[in-house]
Order: sequence, then structure tokens, then C-alpha cells
Amino acid sequence: MTKHTIDPLNKDFDSIVKSVADYSPKTKSVYSSKRDLITPAWIDVKGLKLNKRLKMDGLKMLKMLDDNTIPLVFFDPQYRSILDKQSYGNEGEQRGKSRSELPQMDDKMIKEFLHEIERVLTPSGHLMMWVDKYIVCNGINLFMEGMGLQLVDMITWNKMRMGMGYRSRRYSEHLVIFQKKPVRAKGVWRVHDIPDVWTEKIEDKNHTHAKPIELQKRLIKAVTNEGDVVVDPSAGGFSVMRSANEMERNFLGCDILG
Repeated sequence: MTKHTIDPLNKDFDSIVKSVADYSPKTKSVYSSKRDLITPAWIDVKGLKLNKRLKMDGLKMLKMLDDNTIPLVFFDPQYRSILDKQSYGNEGEQRGKSRSELPQMDDKMIKEFLHEIERVLTPSGHLMMWVDKYIVCNGINLFMEGMGLQLVDMITWNKMRMGMGYRSRRYSEHLVIFQKKPVRAKGVWRVHDIPDVWTEKIEDKNHTHAKPIELQKRLIKAVTNEGDVVVDPSAGGFSVMRSANEMERNFLGCDILG
């Protein structure tokens, strides 16, 4: 895997924000197919290895990273609130068993993750966070209160597979996209043919919460450069690692179950 080596940015956040904003080309076009944003060079951290399936606590991993160094983080929490408030009666039975056996995250823990993610993201860096319909309708704003991240987009993933539901059955998941300030698309997001409803069926399902490889690859291409480090602190089946590596990016991620 080729490393992307450039001079590290000044670690003072306000200085970085100003330099990134000033670097934005002064043209009338609101978007471009080029990515001008520079990512700090990766500096090895003792105890962390790139492009490996690390078995460790994701919050601990994030706390080991420097401020303003990572351009893209994927985050797929296992929401305890969903199992608490949507008791379908099938926990421990068939499909509900694998879901209920995963380590759960309460709201406090999710907020701790989000604060660390915000800290490590570069200015204008992105967080791609997976949620379901329940979270979209009831909880996303509560998680983001007091955060320096702005909601900039959402993609609905048509899984082509029926899920749970009291009334309508879940057939999709949602990827909410946040950006750290300064918020801008030009020179940062370079791929402009990603539909906001993405259809992709997972054939090789090696994890309860397997995610769409091709969508992740397109998003990685959109907001990172070759050699950049893509982070996933709750990696599950490590589909983000596969996606990142296939796009010639480095991956840093872990899962408490390994």
C-alpha cells in the first residue's frame, strides 16, 4: 500500500480552518471534479497498524490519534436504544439472535465516539454514519447537539432484503453524512454521480451488519486521495477495510470482537 506523504499541517485548528478556506478556488462553480484538500502525512502510532483487523475498543483507538489528521471516518454504531425501544419479540431467535448478541452502545457511548471522531477529523473532513429509520426520525439531532459537525447529505441504501418492523418492514438503511467546518464541497468532494438512493445487494454476507462495498468505494473516492487513511472504529465485518484497500487507500480500524 503506497503511503501519501506530504508535510504535516499546522495543528492549530483555527489556522487550519483559515488556510483551508483561503485555499478554496475563487470561481463561480459550486463544485469540481478535483480534490484540492491536503491531508496530513500519516505518522505511525505505537499499537496501531494500518490495513489490519485490529481487535480493540474503538474509543481507545480514536483517543490514540492526533487532532485534525483523518479525512474520512465511517461509523456504524450498534444502537442499544433500538433494542430497548423496539422489542420485536425475536431477540435470541433466528435473525434477531445475531443482532442481540452484538455489543451494544448506549447514547452516552455513541456521543463519546462522535466527540473523538470530530476531534480527529481534518478541517472539511467527513463522517459517514449509518443509521436506520428509527434513528433518523427520533434521534439523530440528539446525538449531534454541541458538535462541530454539520449534516450535509444523506444516502438511502436499498438493501433488497426485508428487515424488521411493526408496520412497514425495513428494506433500507441510511447513511448520514457530516462535515467538519469549514463546510464546502468544491475542492473537497470530487465525485458527483452518486445517487441518493443506492441499490446494492450483499451476496457474501459475513457479518450481521454487512455494508455495501461499492457504495463505500464511491464515497471513499469522493472525499479522500490515494494513500489517505480511512478510519472505522466499529468495523464489524471490516467491509470498509476492503473498500479502502480496493481504492488504494490505507485503512485503520478495529472491532471489539476482532
